[in-house]
Parts: sequence; C-alpha cells; structure tokens
Amino acid sequence: MLENKSSYLDKKVMTMGIVKELTGLSERQVRYYEERKLIFPERTSSGIRKYSFSDIERLMDIAEKIEDGVQTHDIRREFVKREKQVEEAKSKKKMIQGQLNAHFHRNDLSRSNGRLPY
Repeated sequence: MLENKSSYLDKKVMTMGIVKELTGLSERQVRYYEERKLIFPERTSSGIRKYSFSDIERLMDIAEKIEDGVQTHDIRREFVKREKQVEEAKSKKKMIQGQLNAHFHRNDLSRSNGRLPY
C-alpha cells in the first residue's frame, strides 16, 4: 500500500499553472529553482513541464527556506544529504530483510530435516 502512495505522490501530472496556484509561487520563481537544480520536473514532448505532489511539497519547503534567508546552494546541499540518508536507510532495510529471510529459511530447512516444507 505504501508503494502506491509513494508512486501517487511522485507521478508528474501537474502543469505550471496548477503549481503556481497550489504554492503561491510565480512561474519565474519555480523556473529559478529548477535552474538551481532544486526541483526536477519532467517535460512532455512539446516541452511542457510536469510536476508531482512531491515536487509541490519540495517547492513549499524551498520557498520557506528562502524566506528564512537560506541560500539555494545550501538548500541543494541539504537535499542531497537527505536523499543520501534515505537511500542508505533503504539499503540497510533491504539488507536486514534479506538476512531475516535467510535466517528463517535456514530454520525452516533444519526443522524439515533438509526437505523443503512444501
């Protein structure tokens, strides 16, 4: 279920007009954040930018940080650090899950005297 929520939030379906309405930012501000590599919209074959709900949240976060006086390069550095931490956590979770699966599989085999329990 969580994967569906994640894909829903990350699906790039909104145009600039909707982004402006939801965030209160100007088109110029949104494009500037894209130029500064803070936001990464997809583009249609005709060049129209498409944004996701995750992008909207990120834009709101960026705007708040800018308002607080944080420089764009510092924001980008923070985002990169946060993304790296998320990826490391995912890798660790996957490794632990693999170890647990192997452990339980070994226990199942030992209980069945080496025979698969099917």
